Amino acid sequence: MTNTLDSLDPSPLPTGLHADRAQETRWVVQAVKPVEYEVRMVAGLLDPASSDLATAGTTERTGDRRFVVVDAHVHELYGDRIRAYLDRHGLTGRLCVLPAGEEAKTMESVLRVVRGIDEFGISRRHDPVIAIGGGVLLDIVGFAASMYRRSTPYVRVPTTLIGLVDAGVGVKTGINFDAGKNRLGTYAAPAVSLLDRTFLTTLDRRHLSNGLAEILKIALVKDARLFALLESHAEELIETSFQGRFDQDPVATEVLERAIHGMLEELQPNLWESRLERLVDYGHTFSPTLEMDALPALLHGEAVNIDMALTTVIGRRRGLVTDAEQERALRVMRRLELPLSHPVCTGDRLERALADTVRHRDGLQRLPLPVGIGDACFANDVTARELHDAAMELADLEPTHAR
Repeated sequence: MTNTLDSLDPSPLPTGLHADRAQETRWVVQAVKPVEYEVRMVAGLLDPASSDLATAGTTERTGDRRFVVVDAHVHELYGDRIRAYLDRHGLTGRLCVLPAGEEAKTMESVLRVVRGIDEFGISRRHDPVIAIGGGVLLDIVGFAASMYRRSTPYVRVPTTLIGLVDAGVGVKTGINFDAGKNRLGTYAAPAVSLLDRTFLTTLDRRHLSNGLAEILKIALVKDARLFALLESHAEELIETSFQGRFDQDPVATEVLERAIHGMLEELQPNLWESRLERLVDYGHTFSPTLEMDALPALLHGEAVNIDMALTTVIGRRRGLVTDAEQERALRVMRRLELPLSHPVCTGDRLERALADTVRHRDGLQRLPLPVGIGDACFANDVTARELHDAAMELADLEPTHAR
């Protein structure tokens, strides 16, 4: 006999507590936690006249303390402005400065943030933690916030292009563990992500290219229009750092908006990755291993691009991509100043990377392969021979490349 009790949650969601005494006494708890967060393009976020950052992450302005985490590079560039902004808005703030770079993506950094929050003291609901930095910093702070008191609201402010279009807009957090990229992590939505592209003015060319790899990812597997924009304006986007003139710079605006919308369009219906066939995993099958094995020689986007070049070649060899389409894709990669290969990209290492990804994807490759430009399919039967042949072809195309 099954008895259905009234839900302990008064919300209209399909929740409930069910006692089943048919053979043994057991309880089945059903609950749904709605998730809503905002991703918002803003300008002049650190302008004292703007209240966007001061009110971010709070439904009511009741808290007046902000624990702000930045990396060393951001602190050097913006530390004084951040402090002045907090003072201007009557907020008591403390800045926690972490080292910059992938090497800082450790549990030690997470615990440093947690200790800082605990020592500073915040209201769990009204004083959101603020993360200002690149993708690494956002991942660290998101992980720390998700663990502190089992969930503390936080605000993301990406300062790099890769943060703007990738790390800053989803719900995943993570740190590296041993040799594993993002081996430890959580799903923790920010209260809000504030995207201010004026931060991109301080990036060097290499870090702009790094972020452009994630934009190209979306273009190659789901947005032919975005690819056409990159094909027509590759050099211009790097030269101008996607800048300013919001009303007079339609190309940069459209590129950013299409990339972000495309990413969110894939993430929103599958936030918790209940489906493991994910287009946004394009470029992320082999790249985690390549990036970690080459560390610090390859940036994340550079490793992603090598992965995309590799799967483009595999797609061409399988008849999914024409010779002309492959040439267009690889030419845009070069114009975006991204590598096609690297000495760590060997057949044996690719086999090891694929084996690790198969474990991560529940026993199947679920490998996104491009179909033409702007579409994709999933493969579960890529062979070691295909990996070795594609790696050799790319090495021949870029024999002298090394970072």
